[in-house]
Amino acid sequence: MACDANGTAGAIRAAAAVVTEHRTELIDLDRAIGDADHGENLNRGFTAVVSALASATPETPGAVLKTVATTLISKVGGAAGPLYGTAFLRAATALGDRSEVDLEGLVAALRAGLEGVKARGKAEVGDATMVDALAPALEAAEDAAKQEGADISTVLIAAADAADRGCESTVDLVPRKGRASYLGERAVGHADPGARSTALLLRAFAEAAR
Repeated sequence: MACDANGTAGAIRAAAAVVTEHRTELIDLDRAIGDADHGENLNRGFTAVVSALASATPETPGAVLKTVATTLISKVGGAAGPLYGTAFLRAATALGDRSEVDLEGLVAALRAGLEGVKARGKAEVGDATMVDALAPALEAAEDAAKQEGADISTVLIAAADAADRGCESTVDLVPRKGRASYLGERAVGHADPGARSTALLLRAFAEAAR
């Protein structure tokens, strides 16, 4: 089953609700190794996204994601706004004008999102960033999409499961990007807040697609 503009907007609203639910958790994670603004910034951004979607009527999934991107870029400070904004903008471009997201489109959007994050943040797997959640999520989605009977839901569940594992892997990493990198070895033992928010968003998308 494919996902049209309304379904995409619904998944974004579900993600916004999850960000609000986990706002304090993300703040606490960022307080340990950063400046404690990740949860607040994302919550403000996705609250604005929900408002933007309520006053607009994007006709395609790509247009929905472009609205998300431009809103996050304009409303979210720090690194999260540009990174997530770039991810959603690249995903929107990958989807183009197609009226529905199918498996091919979903994987293409995830791949474009990851490439955007890597280009914007100059980060790779192992740097203890959101890339450590998003990269294995893409790999899992690509593998799941090849399986017989795969659909949007099963592919997103595979991606979310891999993102959870990727986030957990950041606990043992020495950060090499962002404010956490200033702490060096002292940051070991803490999950990266960007990896955690990435995993939360993918889980929300997976739940919305059930």
